Amino acid sequence: MTVLRLNPSATSSYGRHMRNTMDKVTATQLSTYNDEFNADVKNKLATLTISRDSYSEALGDRSSYLQHPAVFSHKLSIDPPITNQKRSGRCWIFACLNILRLQMMQEYKLEELELSQPFVFFYDKLEQANWFLENVLATADEDVDGRVVQYLLKDPVNDGGQFDMIVALLEKYGVVPKEAYPETFHTSNSGEMDALITSRLREFAVQLRQAQAEGKSAEELRERKRGMLAEVHRVLVVSLGQPPERVTWAFYNKDKKFHEFRGISPLEFYKSYVKVDCTRLVSLINDPRNAYMRKYTVQYLGNVAEAQGVRYVNVDIESMKQYASRVIQSGRPVWFGCDVGKFRISSKGLLDCKAIDYKSAFNFALGSTKAQRLQYGDSAMTHAMVLTGVHIEDDRPVRWRVENSWGDASGVKGYLTLTDEWFSEYVYQIVLDKSDLPQRVVDVLDQDAVELPPWDPMGALAQ
Repeated sequence: MTVLRLNPSATSSYGRHMRNTMDKVTATQLSTYNDEFNADVKNKLATLTISRDSYSEALGDRSSYLQHPAVFSHKLSIDPPITNQKRSGRCWIFACLNILRLQMMQEYKLEELELSQPFVFFYDKLEQANWFLENVLATADEDVDGRVVQYLLKDPVNDGGQFDMIVALLEKYGVVPKEAYPETFHTSNSGEMDALITSRLREFAVQLRQAQAEGKSAEELRERKRGMLAEVHRVLVVSLGQPPERVTWAFYNKDKKFHEFRGISPLEFYKSYVKVDCTRLVSLINDPRNAYMRKYTVQYLGNVAEAQGVRYVNVDIESMKQYASRVIQSGRPVWFGCDVGKFRISSKGLLDCKAIDYKSAFNFALGSTKAQRLQYGDSAMTHAMVLTGVHIEDDRPVRWRVENSWGDASGVKGYLTLTDEWFSEYVYQIVLDKSDLPQRVVDVLDQDAVELPPWDPMGALAQ
């Protein structure tokens, strides 16, 4: 990698040039702005209203949520209890396990079931630490101030992840019922633990890079790395508890019949009782910046070293909605990734591009395209949830029902409604079984992947 360095005199010269050529904000301009603002009586009303509440609540368009009630022509027959990720970034884990539990609830006639997100979270942290340290070794010859190394150092064990990453964890470690490995303070409030591990990993990065510069052998570097990983493991066990090697799953079904399965390993529980082959699931993205019907990946995105990595098939948005609608109408849920912060009225549980009337208050409306928002950093995948319903009118989807993981006090008893227009603009990914896709889409997986840079917004859910 070539890194451009400016000498001090060049930097100083640049600064002087910018100070001499930049257009400045003047007192005359400010006076003009104030006069224009005060001349419009509507601005006073806007100030009185908006200064007292959030934009979404103060500018929420009543007609929007009246037009899109939480009623759906097709929705899943089971409404399991809403889960709560609390103060953590585990949405991708919650969304996946919320999908897996539905089939189990149907097969075993359960009224409620929750799979252990903390169990998957524990092993994700350990694998992410190993992934980071391996990438430190792989980039040890690169300039520490280069963009790639600085990106790797920025957030080595954050809570986020991608769907292929949880598949890698499930296939390697399995999963257990929530009661076998429940929440602790640090699973529900992960920031403090993440910060400690991050600081320690950065110290390890210094040590590994120095050892490599001193000419230590690859095996010696890896031996040091294994010792470093043992420290991370210690932090995880102290903070989260030691994951079980064997569990007992006992429950009463809807018929009040007792069932018990004893001495099950987490991997056996996943393979024999969850019974979903996650390796058949395909991540579809809608990224209008790039060519459709191509396979993509993101550099340095992953967690389990021996896994295949993150793979996407880029499809147009109408195809994505068509596939998702068919799956929901067949009675199955859909994992999806979106930019949940855009045009959301939290109190109404509504996501709608027309829900917040910025124009009435500020005299402008936001109008960038989806591709422009991605290119200019205004949007990215920030949250994963589950589609559990769709409302069809004239053979087209109008709105979608969403199971979230923010507790039942969020939205409408834990559920959200998103309009079809919002789906088009702010949904970026869905995950479906290969059997739910045309063969031509599945065949794209055989292509060589186009590599997107590490900081690309298609990797943002894991950042």
